[in-house]
Amino acid sequence: MTVALPMPEQLRETYLEIREARGDQVITTLEILSPTNKLPGEGRRQYEQKRLALLGTRTHLVEIDLLRAGPPMPMRGYAGQSDYRILVSRAATRPLADLLPFSLREPIPSFRVPLQAQDDEPELDLNRLLHDLYDRAGYDLRVNYAEDADPPLSLEDATWARGLLSAKA
Repeated sequence: MTVALPMPEQLRETYLEIREARGDQVITTLEILSPTNKLPGEGRRQYEQKRLALLGTRTHLVEIDLLRAGPPMPMRGYAGQSDYRILVSRAATRPLADLLPFSLREPIPSFRVPLQAQDDEPELDLNRLLHDLYDRAGYDLRVNYAEDADPPLSLEDATWARGLLSAKA
């Protein structure tokens, strides 16, 4: 008789590093938060440790939080509420960082990607990039917009989203 045994879940968290061409030194790390590293639990604890270690280096950090679920990553000086956040932490200005909070109804703000001091910082239009990827991958055919959002939207946001979907139909 053959049986199946429970196996440990192996989650692979990916991120993007911008490295110096000549020396392979990491210049900037871009992290897009996943449910594993944002929601409370072991994955978040590990990510927060990694984040603290990175913030103790000369590597810039760009942290992109496009998840409404889970508490925001730790920071001081922002008491506002936002659905989403982009954090740009330049090594030379720490502990200060640029925070770009935005809501469901706003486009994702563009931001400059920190590089070495002598380099021009390119502007990343993440809103356009994600819309292009959405169109190319055909997500409109994969996502069931008739289902309620998870986590649920506020009444105002749900009404706005229904209106947006009606206009697209």
